[in-house]
Amino acid sequence: MRKALQSVVTRVPLVPVLSGAVAALGQAPFGLWWAMLGGLSAGLFYVLRAASAKQAALRGWLLGLGYFAATLNWLVEPFFVDAARHAWMAPFAVFGLAGGLALFWSLAAGLAFGARTVQTRWMALAAALTGAELLRGYVLTGFPWGGPGLAWIDTPLAQIAEGVGVYGLSALSFLVSAGVARAAQMRSYRIFAALAALSALVFTFAMALPKPPLPDQETFLRLVQPNAPQHQKWDPRYAQGFVLRQLELTRAPAKNGARPDLVLWPETAVPYRLGDTGGLGKAMAKAGQGAPILFGAQRGEGVRFFNSLALASPEGKLTPVYDKHHLVPFGEYVPFGDQLAGLGVTAFAAQLGRGYSAGQGAEVVDLGKAGKVLPLICYEAVFPQDLRAAPERADWILHATNDAWFGNFSGPQQHLVQARFRAIEFGLPVIRVANTGVSAVINAYGEIGQSLPLGQSGKIDTKIPGKRAATPYSRHGDLPLTVLVLVALGVFVARRRGKSI
Repeated sequence: MRKALQSVVTRVPLVPVLSGAVAALGQAPFGLWWAMLGGLSAGLFYVLRAASAKQAALRGWLLGLGYFAATLNWLVEPFFVDAARHAWMAPFAVFGLAGGLALFWSLAAGLAFGARTVQTRWMALAAALTGAELLRGYVLTGFPWGGPGLAWIDTPLAQIAEGVGVYGLSALSFLVSAGVARAAQMRSYRIFAALAALSALVFTFAMALPKPPLPDQETFLRLVQPNAPQHQKWDPRYAQGFVLRQLELTRAPAKNGARPDLVLWPETAVPYRLGDTGGLGKAMAKAGQGAPILFGAQRGEGVRFFNSLALASPEGKLTPVYDKHHLVPFGEYVPFGDQLAGLGVTAFAAQLGRGYSAGQGAEVVDLGKAGKVLPLICYEAVFPQDLRAAPERADWILHATNDAWFGNFSGPQQHLVQARFRAIEFGLPVIRVANTGVSAVINAYGEIGQSLPLGQSGKIDTKIPGKRAATPYSRHGDLPLTVLVLVALGVFVARRRGKSI
């Protein structure tokens, strides 16, 4: 029986796929960090038992396939907004993207097999997987969605991200999981004990990190969540009604009788091209009652179109202030668009032309009394390197998004977790205003204050939470971790060649 079980564990491809799917339960909305560790440990146990680099790479790919396919299950949602044009792409998108992302884990597993001894292979595997995750965030514009480190958001460990970022938490996850896999393989209580001691030390350190109260900033904001379903948002029969809903929520009195200093509407809140809005500027000025409104809209510049944020002044003037620069491939633009257009492949998020053009890059916008804001539109919140590219430090981060594309289950919740980690990493509050939810006020420790749930229209009146001093991660980013990974892999390569360091 025991031999039969071992045969199943080492030969059946389904095992690493299922292990990856279990590990994906660490992602929102489940947030089961222990399932993430358990699934990764089981999958890496299978990888460590490989008889060749080729077999290790295949098993690493299968593990990644299960993990990313389960994590990215929400990816089918955008393709059914306009099912007639895009539904046929859904299975190719989910499994194609999952399979492509799994190649990073496959490369890591194959590389780690090159460690000189079995005793060091598990450490090489943890280092290689960390390197793979770093690469995944940058290669081909990057797609760092769903990293294992995100599973720690509601634990004390999340605060460590102020120094090492989400990638550092992923590195810790890989180290513990690979160590457990090796300990199970060797039935070594010493490795288990060492891992337990390391985990206790890290948890103790995380819990000891100071979290002093941060006084609110003076600016009083109103967040408006219209809850416009994606299949109705651009439909002329409904579009005006959603604009009227936002105007109504904007002019509604606050409970304390105060008027906001700034009103925030979500990404593409206005379903018209900026400049073709008729009397909307005056209507917004009237609803704002002296408060400017920062809102999302599409704008044109010659033959180019942008996904933008614009400011409606108290006088009704509409001025663009920021253009989204990190665009979603195939969602907002089509790589090799001229060639693929003939096959019917179009950018389904853009309502104008074949897609959007990219803005100039990360910017900090001075809003006067509302302070200096670092605006992020939708997908840009998943790239910490983009925030570090800003020319100066902001007072707060605005995340304007339309998560109606992501459905009503895991996608919006996973996106919210990313925003919470940006707050921790950069020590800045994040004000998240979303079309269908989740709109939220996130303090500089990544904790949610007020929020509006998915599928509900409404408003939030809030002061901007206080900001912290610049964090180590905001100063150094992923450079220290990258150097550590390269040194670790260099040591293992040198050991393989019989050298000493």
